[in-house]
Amino acid sequence: MKQGNNLFSHLLSILALPFMATVVIPSLIHSFIKTNWISFFHVLNESLIDFIGGLLFGIGAVLFGATVFLFAKVGKGTLAPWAPPEKFVVVGPYKHVRNPMLCGVNLMLMGIALFLKNENIILWQVLFLVINTIYFIKSEEPDLVKRFGADYELYKKNVGRWIPRLRGWEME
Repeated sequence: MKQGNNLFSHLLSILALPFMATVVIPSLIHSFIKTNWISFFHVLNESLIDFIGGLLFGIGAVLFGATVFLFAKVGKGTLAPWAPPEKFVVVGPYKHVRNPMLCGVNLMLMGIALFLKNENIILWQVLFLVINTIYFIKSEEPDLVKRFGADYELYKKNVGRWIPRLRGWEME
């Protein structure tokens, strides 16, 4: 078994990356950064906000879990940059959007912000999205072009980075 595709490597990559972004940082924000903003949350029904927050978190968690599974089974790697997939993954949610894993994490962050009614977590979610967009443009996408060549270039032309296609794209 490849070093990067074992259970320990998967758990380490999840703890180091998405766990920090979706659990540790939002917990610190919620605990230590208070706001005096007039919250738009107060004008909406609290149960509805909780429901929407839970729904977004659940959808994001399922999307994230599915992509980690696909990276392991189809790609033979992990979500971590130190043990990336060996094979190009263009199945499941990857047919609709180039970064479904981080779309899942962003949905989870939105859900957490709504459930906790904390605007600062929304700011963290926006910052997280900006940081990842810069990282993808400057580092990950050029690396994917080097690793997968014309296949990735074609995929990149047909599938959006963050905005999903309604109909899945098929590699020819």
